[in-house]
Amino acid sequence: MAEEKKGQKVQTTSINMDKGVKTIWHLQKMKDEGKKITMIGVAGLDPIFSMYAELGGADLIRYAPPGDTVASRAANGPMWTRMIRKMAPKTCLNMFLQTHMYADNKTALESSALVVGDGADSVLCMGITNDMLKYLSDNYIPSFGHVGVLSGWQTGQFGGYRKQGKTAESAMKVAKMAYEYQENGMKGMTIEMTAREVTAGIAKKLRIPVVQVAGSAPADGSEMVVYDLWGMIPGAAATRHAKSYGGASVADICIKGVAEFKAEIESEAYPAEENGWGMDDQAEVEKFLSMLETL
Repeated sequence: MAEEKKGQKVQTTSINMDKGVKTIWHLQKMKDEGKKITMIGVAGLDPIFSMYAELGGADLIRYAPPGDTVASRAANGPMWTRMIRKMAPKTCLNMFLQTHMYADNKTALESSALVVGDGADSVLCMGITNDMLKYLSDNYIPSFGHVGVLSGWQTGQFGGYRKQGKTAESAMKVAKMAYEYQENGMKGMTIEMTAREVTAGIAKKLRIPVVQVAGSAPADGSEMVVYDLWGMIPGAAATRHAKSYGGASVADICIKGVAEFKAEIESEAYPAEENGWGMDDQAEVEKFLSMLETL
């Protein structure tokens, strides 16, 4: 939105108030209207992939800043958020926070406020406590969280990346966590690696959006990470939920492209005459070559 000032437009509000930008509110509206949410996980990859996700019609993008250490990923959060927001200006953005970024309420609020202020629509704090979630919610920080098997190093308490909700008792642990999250202010959540009956049951029970990951039940929508969506890792064994879309994989296209480029360099087919330009005056060419001999 902008106001007129001496004939010029002046930006006066943040991007998530611009017309057409999807926010947490829009995701809730989609659930209320029975519309399915398309969520893409771009991990720590180039913001260009976020642009592709938006152009394809994604409603929600989950991302984590890049870095070779936990500390560097946390430090890169605001910068990476601005880069992704620039490339995907209309899509709801959910940033995955590093655990030490919500070590206590004050730290959680500061960390969340930084990335939300730079363009994120919500934060994902894996394994957040109900008290901290309520504190963030009371301070108007939207949280789009996660239940089921917890991702990253938190999977250790489950014995690794394993199926959840195989019994009624274990399924109710996930359901109870999801319900309490909702009641303490969470605005939506992904649910991962749970049995289809558990996924569907929890999505139906909760008022807020529930997006399935590796759950084989549509719920209120589905998420897939770009590694799987576009077949980006050559030779990798696909997990059960993974499915590649769009024809040939990105990995195949990129590898084939480099191989063809290499072959044309070696055969001297590239660069061809049409790939460059020459001097217009042949006399200048001969003069230059003559002068070159004097070096």
